[in-house]
Amino acid sequence: MEWVAALLFLTVIVVLLAGFPVAFSLGGIALLFAWFGVLGGVFNEALLSGLPNRIFGIMTNETLVAVPLFVFMGITLERARIADELLETMSALFGSLRGGLGISVTLVGMLLAASTGIVGATVVTMGLLSLPTMLKRGYSPEVAAGTICASGTLGQIIPPSIILVMLGDVMTTAYQQAQLDMGIFSPKTVSVGDLFAGALVPGLLLVLLYVLYILGLAFFRPATMPAHHREQDERVSFIRVLRALVPPLLLILAVLGSILAGFATPTEAAGVGAMGALLMAAVRQQLDLERLQEIMRGTLRISSMVFLILIGASIFSLVFRGYGGDDGVRAVLEALPGGVVGAVVVVMLVMFLLGFVLDFIEITFVVVPIVGPVLLAMGLDPVWLGIMIAINLQTSFLTPPFGFALFYLRGVAPPSITTAQIYRGAMPFVAIQLLALLLLAAFPALVTWLPDRIYGG
Repeated sequence: MEWVAALLFLTVIVVLLAGFPVAFSLGGIALLFAWFGVLGGVFNEALLSGLPNRIFGIMTNETLVAVPLFVFMGITLERARIADELLETMSALFGSLRGGLGISVTLVGMLLAASTGIVGATVVTMGLLSLPTMLKRGYSPEVAAGTICASGTLGQIIPPSIILVMLGDVMTTAYQQAQLDMGIFSPKTVSVGDLFAGALVPGLLLVLLYVLYILGLAFFRPATMPAHHREQDERVSFIRVLRALVPPLLLILAVLGSILAGFATPTEAAGVGAMGALLMAAVRQQLDLERLQEIMRGTLRISSMVFLILIGASIFSLVFRGYGGDDGVRAVLEALPGGVVGAVVVVMLVMFLLGFVLDFIEITFVVVPIVGPVLLAMGLDPVWLGIMIAINLQTSFLTPPFGFALFYLRGVAPPSITTAQIYRGAMPFVAIQLLALLLLAAFPALVTWLPDRIYGG
């Protein structure tokens, strides 16, 4: 009955494209297919008895508690106007160099990514703060838009990232399933900390590639980013730099350092980050009762969406497997020419295309549990595969015409910036992302070296 599983998957995609709510579409359509299957005698209704245990497992999953805590931390830092001061300081520091403002935007995007991990909030914030300044200083609209969109998506890959928390939980289950399928009944595990460590070098590599592209553009096409003559009142003091950089860097160090050093689990570190963000907001006098209520409501909305999608995806996965969908996917991937390389290329291409129409949360909870066990059973490193998926999804955020980051910027960009200019500006950064994927494919040690050094392989 693998064809029914394929029909289930296609039906879900069509319904999502029609605009129906994701969580209810996933769970509702899966239950509908299961009901018809039970009536037709082709679906084992006993499988549905496992649903309560699956939902209870989600509710009691300690790793996933980190999601609302990281979301709370990100929203708090956004409301505390950390980005404003960072961007103003970095612009004053590098703004007189040709391309300096673009480099400042990239570095601030990196720091915000490590502080908040929320792509939409970062792109919108950077668009509101830096786009007018870049245009005022004579930057090409394409360069300004592309730099903002690309730096905003760094929250997908630079830890602590929300997607890496969710991907870590999914990859753990997929890795254990793959080992059980291979007859290994004392399976190894992969943790969120492994993915955080594995993402650090690729994330910094992406930042370096972005900066090198901006410097190259400033050298070969200087008209796209004129040099800025810094006035006396724009000069920045060392104290001002410390005041802007030290608090977020300390917060990043406390959260990420405690995880990598083994002092805290991701959930515990997320709690430290949430409290640290509250203290930073309070010290900057950006925290009152009304703003705290906004932060809590925002956290509740995003966290509820994530967990409802996870529950719907869990129901979908159960029904999909009940119809033999996992066996069908395994047969297709194993029959592809090129062996494991061909399978990885096809899966990455499918995820890239799905990223045009589905959110990264949906792909993480729906697609990865289907293809993950099959690929891992072929001998792939789970940390390497997880980071490849994360960067792939980040690339789909940037790719015209459906990249979500492009839509976020379009929503806050002035009317003088056309959609075509935003698309043209993003394309070089898409090429950089694809180059990074090729580098990670050619040199897996870029991902696996740091986790092996920290956790001993």
